Amino acid sequence: MTPLSALLVRDMRLAVRIGGGALMGVLFFLIVVTLVPLAVGPDLAQLRRIGPAMLWLGALLASLLTLDRLFAADQEDGSLDLMLMGRAPLELVVLVKAAAHWITTGLPLVIVTPLLGLFLNLEPGAIAAVALALLIGTPALTCIGLVGAALSVALRRGGLLLPVLVLPLTVPVLIFGVAAASGEASSGTAFMILGALTLMSLVLGPFAAAAALRHGLE
Repeated sequence: MTPLSALLVRDMRLAVRIGGGALMGVLFFLIVVTLVPLAVGPDLAQLRRIGPAMLWLGALLASLLTLDRLFAADQEDGSLDLMLMGRAPLELVVLVKAAAHWITTGLPLVIVTPLLGLFLNLEPGAIAAVALALLIGTPALTCIGLVGAALSVALRRGGLLLPVLVLPLTVPVLIFGVAAASGEASSGTAFMILGALTLMSLVLGPFAAAAALRHGLE
């Protein structure tokens, strides 16, 4: 097993054992989707209209739950220093950690979306569109959060600042994700823009997070 694959397996195990991983994100997702009908009322047509937006908001907030521990736990036990001094490029290490976070947090949200879409009275075509949009867009949320997590490592009470740093950067992903899931005529263009945002975040996010870690831990 290569060091990077060992890191991927380690982070996935830690996410499940310590942070709750998929279970915590899915439970938070379920709570958000359950509370929306109670707040909006029994209007099924209105739930169908706002359903995609509510699913995207739930996925965005659920993805933030474990971001504060993405690098903080490694800093506390000293493994982050080993990563900085290791032979593998720090950018690849950061990308592997992002992959572990998405597999344990983002992917379960995509899997459970069809079930939660039924709670919001979404049609099968709309549920499929929302699930596909989340599959394309949630990696962007993880990579954007990666930068915020790296910046907050060197800051006192950085976990409290993490949502303030990350949420404004996720607005374009949220806008085009909801537009792609709406099923309107322009949703094809929204899907392409969403994919472009994800690719851009996959390229730029690890480099920005690695630079933030090097600067913050000097």
